[in-house]
Amino acid sequence: MPILAILRYPDPRLHKVAQPVADVNEALQPLIDDMLATMYEAQGIGLAATQVDVHQRLIVIDVSEERNQPLVLINPVIVWASAERQKGEEGCLSVPGIYDGVERSVAVRVEALDRHGKPQTIEADGLLAVCIQHEMDHLMGKVFVEYLSPLKRNRIKTKLVKEQKEDARSGHGPQGRM
Repeated sequence: MPILAILRYPDPRLHKVAQPVADVNEALQPLIDDMLATMYEAQGIGLAATQVDVHQRLIVIDVSEERNQPLVLINPVIVWASAERQKGEEGCLSVPGIYDGVERSVAVRVEALDRHGKPQTIEADGLLAVCIQHEMDHLMGKVFVEYLSPLKRNRIKTKLVKEQKEDARSGHGPQGRM
C-alpha cells in the first residue's frame, strides 16, 4: 500500500468540491487501503480523498486508541447535527503543525456507504463527531483554517508557504495530523 502525497494548505486543489462516488466496486478498494495507510503513517485520525487530490466523496477515519477501528464513509451526508456546539482545538494533515479552536456540533448523525457499498448510519459524538465534520468540510472544499480570522489565516498561509519553500530546498517532506 503506497503512502499518498497529502496536499498542503494553501494548495488550491484543497478547495475543489468532491463529486459523489458513482460506483463502489473493487477498483475503489486500493484507494481506500492507501488512504488508511497514509492516515496511519501521518499519525492522523481522519483523511478525506480531497486531501490526496482525489475529488470524490470518500473519507477514512480511525479515532480508536489502538488505531484498529477504521471507518470508511463513501458519499457521506450529515442528516442531523446537534444544536449544542462546542469549541475544540483542531489540527489537520493538510495544515501541518497548526492547531486552533473551531466550533462544531457536539453530536451528528451521518448516512454513508461503507467500503463495500452497504448503507450505514453512524451516530457520533465527541472526537468522532468533530472528525466527521472536519473531513466533510474537506469534501466541500473547506479547510479548518477558514473558520479562523483573516489575520490568523494569513499568518498561517505565510508560515506554511515559507516552510514549503524551505522543505523544497532541503528535501524534507510535510508532517501533520487530521
